[in-house]
Amino acid sequence: MTAPLHEAHPSSPGRRLPDTQQGMRRRNLARVMHTVSAEGPLSRAAVASRIGLTRAAVSTLVDELIRTGLLEELGPERPGRVGRPGSALTVSGRGPAGIGAEIGVDHLAVCAVDLRGAVRARAVRHGTNRGRPPQPVLGELTALVGQVVAEAEREGLWPAGLAVAVPGLVARDARTVVRAPNLDWHDLDLGPLIPARLPLTVDNEANFGSLAELWLGEATPRDFLHVSAEIGIGGAVVVDGRLLRGTHGFAGELGHVPVRPDGPECACGGRGCLEQYAGEEAVLRAAGLPPGQDRVGLLAERAAQGDTEVRDALGEAGTALGIALTGAVNLLDPQAVVVGGALAALAPWLLPSLERELARRTAGRGCAVAVSRLGPEGPLLGAAHSVVRAVLDDPAAVAERV
Repeated sequence: MTAPLHEAHPSSPGRRLPDTQQGMRRRNLARVMHTVSAEGPLSRAAVASRIGLTRAAVSTLVDELIRTGLLEELGPERPGRVGRPGSALTVSGRGPAGIGAEIGVDHLAVCAVDLRGAVRARAVRHGTNRGRPPQPVLGELTALVGQVVAEAEREGLWPAGLAVAVPGLVARDARTVVRAPNLDWHDLDLGPLIPARLPLTVDNEANFGSLAELWLGEATPRDFLHVSAEIGIGGAVVVDGRLLRGTHGFAGELGHVPVRPDGPECACGGRGCLEQYAGEEAVLRAAGLPPGQDRVGLLAERAAQGDTEVRDALGEAGTALGIALTGAVNLLDPQAVVVGGALAALAPWLLPSLERELARRTAGRGCAVAVSRLGPEGPLLGAAHSVVRAVLDDPAAVAERV
């Protein structure tokens, strides 16, 4: 069976292909690309068998993809197979690359990922972005994008698009940051402010983190809640292998679910939000530790050393997470909750109280809790891979560009 077409970012040209002969050709090109990407190296005959087309039809599609630079031939298949060996196909290590970027509260990061999923270039700038005007922050981000693109081009790659992860709500136009409380950004169209001359997509960092978990995680189910943290708490919902976005694109705002309605004020304007109990800064305050650059590392180090104040603070944060997750688990009945981002490094001290609270409030029904191996890299990798997935979803669009 061929690999399924995965969710691309909202502006992907391959999301709805017309039901015409040309549309069928584009869909079949995508089926070939996804199959070789997921299972390659494969011969033409093996691809034909998996997607149910004739060898002649697949050969024509493969030749087009090779000419476009999206597939490569590695030579004869390894010995031991029955029949005449075919030439093994793999996705190209050159050609289009996905450029992913992340705007964090205290960092900027950019990377380039090739069609094989390898990170080929990367740049990071540490320093606070909280309270800074958007223009200088996005100017620095644009400079990092230029640096990564130049490095990728020296590797024989060219940028197929730019996807930017932000810690806030993003409109369905996939460009406008409606509200990012921890940056103090509101109703900001990033398009004119990132002059990178690339197709641009902007999305919430938790959404990209959940997609990275879906695409890159080990044995990740197709129905799960993803929760992550930096300064704030991000959440996303994946149902049947697709991201649930909601009417306005704001689904998954777990960080602003109230866990104690009479609690402290939150930057969003509410009171007692989860972020006030389980965000990094909230845990540091509860543990009596000063804020610093490596907040998570400090918490993990102190907890591992047996610091009871830190362990108690993390236990309380886990309880708050369990309370906030309960409503979503009861409502959606997911297969699992996946803990990612900075929370992954703190899982040994968060999970016991989180799981206890979740079990107590879900009528003993149970919901598996897993820890992401991607950790804080999830949003950046998800952003870059979303561009790669868009290429796999509609490789004919790439042919039209080159």
